[in-house]
Amino acid sequence: MKGIPQISEAEFEVMKVIWDFEPISTPEVVEKLSNKNDWKPNTIHTMLARLVKKKALQARKDGRVFVYTSLVEKNEYVEQKSKSFLQQFFGGTLNSMVLNFIENDKLSKEDLSELKEILSKRDKKGEK
Repeated sequence: MKGIPQISEAEFEVMKVIWDFEPISTPEVVEKLSNKNDWKPNTIHTMLARLVKKKALQARKDGRVFVYTSLVEKNEYVEQKSKSFLQQFFGGTLNSMVLNFIENDKLSKEDLSELKEILSKRDKKGEK
């Protein structure tokens, strides 16, 4: 996995819009984020500029606006953040995290049922 830039929580909100609608222009990003958050257009412009500087986004001029596309794949970013979270809080093991949720009654019966179903499907895949 290539080096993925550090992205703040606010920048991640911007990235989610880019990933969902790319290629997307500055006014479209501003519109979508203004409806979702109480951010001012200047705040959104600043975050877009930071993401370009961090090489998470590519901007190209199209007439009077910039159009953005991602340079970071969503699944790569989520994978990296998941591994980092597991390492930071659970010593890098998924078992410890799941056990923590089970022991602290954070998983509902529906969650447990869904988890069992996922594991069952995974087992059946492995048998092929």
